Amino acid sequence: MKNRLYFLDNFRTFLVFLVVLFHAQFVYVQSLETIWIVSDPVKNNAIGLIGMYIDLFVMCGLFFVSGYFIPASLKQKSGWAFVVSKFKRIILPWLIAVLTLIPTYKAIYLFSRGLPQEKWFTYFHWFQRVDGNPYLFSDNLSQNWLWFLPVLFIFQIIYYGFSRLKILPEKMSVKTGVLAVFVGGLFYSLLISALNFTGWHDSILLHFQRERFAVYFLVFMLGALCFEKDVFSSEKRNKKFVIINVVLTIALGVYTVAALNLFFNIAVPDRNFFFISEFADLFLYYVSQLLSMLSFIYILTNLFRFKFNKTNALLKHLSNNSYSVYIIHMIVLGIIGLGMLNIHLPAFVKYVLLATLTFIVSNVLAYFYKKYFQKISIIQPYKQDNV
Repeated sequence: MKNRLYFLDNFRTFLVFLVVLFHAQFVYVQSLETIWIVSDPVKNNAIGLIGMYIDLFVMCGLFFVSGYFIPASLKQKSGWAFVVSKFKRIILPWLIAVLTLIPTYKAIYLFSRGLPQEKWFTYFHWFQRVDGNPYLFSDNLSQNWLWFLPVLFIFQIIYYGFSRLKILPEKMSVKTGVLAVFVGGLFYSLLISALNFTGWHDSILLHFQRERFAVYFLVFMLGALCFEKDVFSSEKRNKKFVIINVVLTIALGVYTVAALNLFFNIAVPDRNFFFISEFADLFLYYVSQLLSMLSFIYILTNLFRFKFNKTNALLKHLSNNSYSVYIIHMIVLGIIGLGMLNIHLPAFVKYVLLATLTFIVSNVLAYFYKKYFQKISIIQPYKQDNV
C-alpha cells in the first residue's frame, strides 16, 4: 500500500463524530419521535437543520474513505482470503450487534417512555407486530444505524467481483468518475422517485434508503478510483478549491429551499406547493443534493489533507476506535440520553452535551475493549486500511 495518509484516518474519525452528532439530534426534534431510542420532552426543531446538512455527505464520506482503502486491501489478500477477511471484520460484528444491540435499543426505547417490557422474541430486528403501528419502533423494528455494515460488505464483494472480471474503470479519469457519480446518481434518484419507490428497504439482512443506494456505491467506487489515480500524492493546493466553495454555497442554498419545501409538502396534508412544478422541484432537489455532497467531500478531504495529515497517540486511538465507536454509539447515546431526561437545560445545550459525551464514552469503551478483551474476542481485530 502507498504511504499511510493520516488525514484520511482523521477524516474518518471526524465523520464518525458527525454520525454521532447526526443521531443525537433526533432526541430533541419531533421528526422521529416515535421510533428513536430516547425522546426528550425538551424539543427544538431548529436543531434538525444541523442534521439536514450533515446527512448530505456524512455516509457518502464514509463510503468514499472505505472505497479508497479497498484496492490496497484486495492486493494484500486476494481470492477467498479477501472475502473471509471482510466477513470476519464486517459481517461477524454486524451479526453480533443486531442480535445484542438492537434488543438493547428496544429495551431502552420502552423504558424511556415508561412502557412495559415485552416478550423476548419481539426484540429482534426481524420482528414486525401483526396489525401494529408502522410508526412505532416497538411494533416494527429495523437494523437502524447498523445498516451501513452489510451494505459496505456488499460493495466490497462487488468490487472484488469486478476486479476478477477485469471490468474496473481504472482507465477512467477522476473527473469522469465525479461526473459519473453526479449523472448516475441523479438518474437513479429520479428513477426511484418516478417509480414511487423512495423510502427504506427493510429485511433481515439489508436495510437501506432506496434512493441513495446506487449513490453510495458510486461514491465508494470513486474512492477506489482516487486510490488508483493516486490523487492525494501531490502537495500542491488545487486552484479549484475556491470554485468548489462557491458551488457548495449556491448548491446549499438551493438544497435548503427545495428540501424544506418538500418536507412541508409531506408534513402538511394537501399543501402540494411547488416553486416550478413537482418534477422540476424534485430535479433541483437531487441536483443540489449531489452537488453539495460532492463539494463537501472535496473540500473536507482537501482541508484534512493540508491541515491534519499528521498523527499522535490520541489521533491514533481515535482512528483505531472509529469502527467500534460507530457500532456501539447508539446504545451509549440512548443510555446517556436517558440519564439526561430530567436535566432542565435548553434543548440545544442538551444536544451538544449528549453528542459530546456519547463520542467520548464510546471511545473510552472501545479503547478498554481493545486493551483488555480483544485478545480473547472471537471478532478479528480491526485494521485501519481494511474497512
